[in-house]
Amino acid sequence: MESARIVGALARYTGDFSLAEDLAQEAIAEALVSWAVDGVPAEPTGWLLTTGRRRAIDAFRRRGARDERYALLARDLDEATPGPDALFDADAIDDDVLALMFVSCHPLLSKEAQIALTLRLVGGLTTAEIANAFLVPVATIQARITRAKKTLAAARVPFAVPEPDERHVRLGSVLQVVYLIFTEGSSATSGEDWMRTDVADEARRLARSLVALSPQPEVFGLLALLELTAARFPARLDADGRAILLDDQDRQLWDRSAIHRGRAALVQASSPRGLGYYGLQASIAECHAVASSVAETDWPRIVLLYEALGRLAPSPVIELNRAVAVAMATGPKAALQLIDAISARGELAGTHLLRTVRGELLTRLGRTTEARAEWMRAAELCSNAAERAVIEQKLGALPAPNRLEFRETERECPGCESRGLGGDVADHPECGNRTDNIRDGCRAE
Repeated sequence: MESARIVGALARYTGDFSLAEDLAQEAIAEALVSWAVDGVPAEPTGWLLTTGRRRAIDAFRRRGARDERYALLARDLDEATPGPDALFDADAIDDDVLALMFVSCHPLLSKEAQIALTLRLVGGLTTAEIANAFLVPVATIQARITRAKKTLAAARVPFAVPEPDERHVRLGSVLQVVYLIFTEGSSATSGEDWMRTDVADEARRLARSLVALSPQPEVFGLLALLELTAARFPARLDADGRAILLDDQDRQLWDRSAIHRGRAALVQASSPRGLGYYGLQASIAECHAVASSVAETDWPRIVLLYEALGRLAPSPVIELNRAVAVAMATGPKAALQLIDAISARGELAGTHLLRTVRGELLTRLGRTTEARAEWMRAAELCSNAAERAVIEQKLGALPAPNRLEFRETERECPGCESRGLGGDVADHPECGNRTDNIRDGCRAE
């Protein structure tokens, strides 16, 4: 949880970005041994930071670097066992985390490398989690992170928040990183938990720091999105930690103060050119926040907002979300056509997202055979245990198999040309055929 703060502080002390990460890992390795014997200290983060600084001194000694940098480090450090003086300076480390983000998003790095490195160092995400966020293989992310570290080390990039005239070059990447960190926290890609609120809260804190550092419309848009989305967190889990979907959430539990903060930030998010990428998403979140129920939500407005978002930043995930909104606004049949178009292009084929939405739409259309296949495949692809439990619950709620189902997508009944009946059909009165005699129009589950 504190790795980004420790790495940031050690980078400031040593001036060596790669060394700081190694020192932090060495401190954690020492803690695994020491704390098992002596117990967890009262200030674990302070203990790790002090240990990391000691390791830094050892490294400089081994290198024979008895220069001014070594003297400054040694002067501030009591080499005795850490005590009350090793308290953790949260405010100073907050600045270090922000500096760490801007260093990771240096223009020398490609945008993909910037985001991957920052998610790893600041967000504390594993390479597998980052790969899921990017929808690319784990090996690709590992290579990006390794190359990024080598590039920063070779260029001797200073560890500091850039001056105002340099910030705008890196700000877009920093905003995207904070957004992805929050996304991982609000809907964990793997593990046992549905959410990782500690990760999401860290992203919100960083967004607030960015607003103070650079009060631009799109920064306010990101903060608004994060606040409005996090407002639903208290209602997303039941007492046993099981997921509660939007339809079933008790909206009285939503955090009204977060909604107020989010809407206030959204007011500041509009520029002369209108809302940006994050501002549009915040407007969608606001539609949910102000509605008294799912049925009372302004779904036509959400569809329009997703259309605008798709024109601004085309993405299959945005198209998928728009299809969900279309299903709520006009029905599942129109939405299924949008989903099938995404599927035909082969997009999102390796994730459970497309399968989950398609399974829901097919269920609502009464096409249970196809729905069952989609839900089963979604469960196989889902790497988060809590989310997989929701999918399996949907699968278990389908009608029992081994019944006959008339499928709208098949050819019409050869006797009466009826089609589009949906659900289970016993007979076709127009021609007298029963389902077991209609080869082209009926299918056994």
